[in-house]
Amino acid sequence: MTQTAVALSTDARTAIADALNQSVAETAVATMLAQNFHWNVTGMAFGPLHDLFQKIYEDHFVAQDDLAERVKSLDAHAEGTLAGMLARSKVKEHDGHASDQEMIKVMQTAQETLAATLAGCGALAAEHGDTLTEDLCIARGQTHEKFAWFLRSHLA
Repeated sequence: MTQTAVALSTDARTAIADALNQSVAETAVATMLAQNFHWNVTGMAFGPLHDLFQKIYEDHFVAQDDLAERVKSLDAHAEGTLAGMLARSKVKEHDGHASDQEMIKVMQTAQETLAATLAGCGALAAEHGDTLTEDLCIARGQTHEKFAWFLRSHLA
């Protein structure tokens, strides 16, 4: 049965919000990762990678807000500290000292991690009939898979 946020049980809202907060955390870390690489990329592919990393961090900045606002619509607390996000995230920081090829690989892994996290969050939402969260997760997961493809294409 499809349900809106207010119709979900407290346990369902808590579980879904926790999964969404995981997605927010990983998106926030990936945002900074992309911005860091945007600032520090060098080499023959500087132009296209500089632009791609910017597209990624601009997309992710908006996505963080969309995901966190969904957490709030579930009447839960949206994680808002960098320390909390770093502790929760499976995407890890990078100091930006890397070749363009390494940056691509790190960012590709981050995108694949985000897609997997969002797929899991969407599946959890679907189990509870929360099609609105499921839809958000599907759309975000597709975006991350697209970015992963763009990045893989640079390595081919």
